[in-house]
Amino acid sequence: MPKCQSMPGQTIDEAIGALLLEAVTPVALDVSLAVHEQVRQRFEEADKLRLRQVERAGYEVELAKRRYMQVDPANRLVAGDLEAQWNCKLRALREAEKEYERQREQDQVVIDQEKSEQILSLARDFPALWRNPKTPQRERKRMAQLLLEDVTLIKNSELSVNVRFKGGATKILTLPRPLASYERWTTSKEVVAEIDRLLDDHTYSEIAVILNEKGYGSGHGKTFDRKRVSAIRRSHGLRDRSTRLRAQGYLTADEVAPKLGTTSRMVRIRRANGTLPVGYRKLSDMGNCMYEDPDAKKRGENGKMLERIEEV
Repeated sequence: MPKCQSMPGQTIDEAIGALLLEAVTPVALDVSLAVHEQVRQRFEEADKLRLRQVERAGYEVELAKRRYMQVDPANRLVAGDLEAQWNCKLRALREAEKEYERQREQDQVVIDQEKSEQILSLARDFPALWRNPKTPQRERKRMAQLLLEDVTLIKNSELSVNVRFKGGATKILTLPRPLASYERWTTSKEVVAEIDRLLDDHTYSEIAVILNEKGYGSGHGKTFDRKRVSAIRRSHGLRDRSTRLRAQGYLTADEVAPKLGTTSRMVRIRRANGTLPVGYRKLSDMGNCMYEDPDAKKRGENGKMLERIEEV
């Protein structure tokens, strides 16, 4: 079964509320109700004409019945013909009654006197009532039902709101398409780009502190922590710290230890007491690090030495 169309309603409610505040004035409603009164009178005239047609059909049924009842039963041919005419008139009466009821139901779109008085009373107090934060939402719906015939929504790249007032006046509103919940909760591109940039030099906890200091928020409007930054990194396929540091030539403790002629444990100890001959960068918030490649460092120093010799 195909999924029904759905959309968040807050933006639509606010737009229709603003439209009602703009349109609902005693003067505007007086004019609208005057038009309604004219329409109601025309409907009453049409109803009387249709009722006369039903009464005429009923009269013809009674006339056909009397003719049939007065015929000599011995004259079967005439009796059969008059009976057929009577049945035909009965069918015509039933059709006229059905048509009368159908048209009468369609004509019930007019506003009766009681509703007219309710609307005029509403127009005097409408702005204050609508804006009052203590007014329940169900009362706003009741007011809207008194004033609006229907609202049709068409969802494309934009949202088209076709509003039809009681009395036939129409208004078309064009609104930006409301974001779906998953779109509202998605982390902004700006935050993702900032995390991508900061991952070159910072751990998840450090990035969270920087983002919070700059006033950024997550898709749900929450502050950042280590887990949230890590989740965003994974969900957007950003390179992790290990991949970035390795691309810069950094090695793990197990990889750098043989090049220094020691063990990975001693690498960590010497890093802690400040006697490690190579630089290092923090890999994670757990204290893990990656280290400069001693061979690359030597090549760099030899290159600088050759440059100094050439200058001399």
